[in-house]
Amino acid sequence: MAGVGIYSRWNRNRQVVVHSGDNRALLSSVAPGAIQLIISSPPYNVGKEYERRSSIDEYVENQRQVISACVPLLAEGGSICWQVGNHVTNRGEVVPLDAILYPLFKEQGLVLRNRIIWHFGHGLHARRRFSGRYETALWFTRDVDDYVFNLDAVRVPQKYPGKRAYKGPNVGQYSGHPGGKNPSDYWGFDLEQDDPGDIWGIPNVKANHVEKTEHPCQFPVALVTRFVRALSLPDDWVLDPYMGAGTALCAAVMEGRRAAGAEMDPSYVSIAKRRIRQALAGELPHRPLEREVYSPTPGSPLTIRTDHAGPR
Repeated sequence: MAGVGIYSRWNRNRQVVVHSGDNRALLSSVAPGAIQLIISSPPYNVGKEYERRSSIDEYVENQRQVISACVPLLAEGGSICWQVGNHVTNRGEVVPLDAILYPLFKEQGLVLRNRIIWHFGHGLHARRRFSGRYETALWFTRDVDDYVFNLDAVRVPQKYPGKRAYKGPNVGQYSGHPGGKNPSDYWGFDLEQDDPGDIWGIPNVKANHVEKTEHPCQFPVALVTRFVRALSLPDDWVLDPYMGAGTALCAAVMEGRRAAGAEMDPSYVSIAKRRIRQALAGELPHRPLEREVYSPTPGSPLTIRTDHAGPR
């Protein structure tokens, strides 16, 4: 691949572009139609150290501006994925961000393909409501019919891989796809799930997770990896306008894609560049998408373990 390395300015012949500053400066420099996949987890307007808490109206308007700048950059068969949680007001009212952002994408003429629920097992414990244990990813395409979806690249094991049809014209043949089944729109971390092949065992990045950095709100490499595999092809461009610690860019380059991102905080830019260099060298500490979630067998003693994948 030409242009190997990390660059600060957009050029479609490069491999990685990291912009330190406002994302709209990067978005305005990208050629229209150049990006196959835009994937991001924008701030939730909850007062994290990397964001300025604002009114919901101001937050939505800011998101409208960024989304409207992103959409023209999509290739004809491109996709945009927006992974969000809930905003909690000072009064403790929960505002589902996917619900209030959905109309902004519809204004741009995009088509919603999936509303994906990512459930995880650990997080902050609430005291006056049930503890939040899921976030939502909205997957939109630019075109109605012609868009990239590589199902075979992301199939999961069948629940009964050896099951055969016992009647009808296919009697004796395997009843499921030999490569596995289509993942559902519920991606979780659930030790009691009857059908583990139906959920994505992707723990969130907390405490001693192998991917944890100084950034307070990372999303895991594996979460991005499935989107990258399903919605883009090798050498395609993947863009994250809210780069943070660089997770989306790391997942993209490890899957043989080109990657671009923007981040306002210089310290997070440094973290992202370090991780991207590790990803380019095949040395990024991460939890692979294929790794199963540890589940103790019924009646077995509780086992405490730290799941470290890859070099430290």
